[in-house]
Amino acid sequence: MTRTTPPRPLDVASAFPELRPLARRAVRLHPRRGRPTRSESSVGGPLLWPVDEDWPVCTATHGGWDKPVSLEDVRRRRALLEQAWLRPRPPGQNLLSAEEAALLASLEEGHTRHAGPNALLPVAQLYLRDVPGLTGPEGADVLQVLWCPLDHVETSMPAAHLVWRASADVVDPLDVPPEPADVDRDGSYVPEPCAVHPEVVTEHPSPLELPAGLADRLHEWSSTANSHYQHELSVAPGWKVGGWAPWSFCDPQPMRCTACDAELEPLLTISSGEWDGGSGSWVPVEDRTPHAGPMGLREPSNPPMVLIGRGYSMQIYRCPESSDHPVLENMQ
Repeated sequence: MTRTTPPRPLDVASAFPELRPLARRAVRLHPRRGRPTRSESSVGGPLLWPVDEDWPVCTATHGGWDKPVSLEDVRRRRALLEQAWLRPRPPGQNLLSAEEAALLASLEEGHTRHAGPNALLPVAQLYLRDVPGLTGPEGADVLQVLWCPLDHVETSMPAAHLVWRASADVVDPLDVPPEPADVDRDGSYVPEPCAVHPEVVTEHPSPLELPAGLADRLHEWSSTANSHYQHELSVAPGWKVGGWAPWSFCDPQPMRCTACDAELEPLLTISSGEWDGGSGSWVPVEDRTPHAGPMGLREPSNPPMVLIGRGYSMQIYRCPESSDHPVLENMQ
């Protein structure tokens, strides 16, 4: 099903022509619950992976005080809570029975961190045919993103791993990939399988990336125009390809390639939600009708059930000079 972002409340570029040359195309992915196959673009779905190619693993140092859990523990926990939220119950009745509460506690108890390599987990697979403007190295027609589903000391986020692939080269695909032994305790980095519904939108820079004078004038104009520039007229929320960085709680910083010092460009934004209380104008038209009946465990704004930090976004930057150069991750 397509997703349609409503027109912006105001045409900010007409009021401030200085913004026109700063406009960028972004592709909102709109991940929604689904059963994608390895031949489709997806979030959290299966990857088209050659059976004779090693599956990537993580050997880095992981942060956090909590014990990790297994991937199966996360799946059982979600299934338990999903069933509980969907079943009818009289007012005042506990969500879980005593037996279910005990099972939930055992699933969240965790285990001692494994000493060996941790297999990576699929995060996204994007066929270039589905994402307007997405380009890769010569011959590649699909981008695959995996990560280690644990916090890493340097970033307090998962460590991403990108693979550009020519799908026609995969003659014998892998059916059952390795699974990580350790995942984050609450499952924040385990994406639920989602189909994607790419949509092109236009973005403008965050106020923090604008010249001070222009940002001040925009702030004053926004207060009288009853439309908030940062939340409604600049950077789109949610999972997306390209666009601008959602700078908010910290100042913009140089994003330079560690291999060649080129200025990096935003590639993929992985978000904790497609909208919140301040960005309701970005809710797609098709999602504005309230769901009838119990909703289950997934929030409508976050079908993949991914949580970055305290509800932030993880942005992956790439070098425009070479796909072989390291990517950079940033939390905003």
